[in-house]
Amino acid sequence: MHSLPSRCPLCAGEILVTRIHCRECESTIEGRFSAGLFGQLTSEQISFVETFIRCEGKITRMEEEIGLSYPTIRNRLHEIIRALGYEPGGEEPVKVTDEERKRILEDLDQERITYQEAMRLLRESEI
Repeated sequence: MHSLPSRCPLCAGEILVTRIHCRECESTIEGRFSAGLFGQLTSEQISFVETFIRCEGKITRMEEEIGLSYPTIRNRLHEIIRALGYEPGGEEPVKVTDEERKRILEDLDQERITYQEAMRLLRESEI
């Protein structure tokens, strides 16, 4: 079984899950499902996070386990923090850029998202 990709392999657009199927009872659920916050990470970043958790967040243990230097591990951790929408050392999520705001409005205009989804995404930009 393959992991759910976070980006389209053709255009790098965001993947939207629209169908879930249970092999046990043959139930199928259709709708729009988010992969969640960690769905934004690449498989390599997920692997890094798993190692980070296994090492209890101790970078010195990670140095031994994955054979990378302290600065390299910190840089990768910062990349993951940014991919999740935060700035390293900051408490607040990164605001939606003008380009992202325009994309949200275009998605609404093209009926790819609902009014409620658009409002939620735009409100998140005001945090």
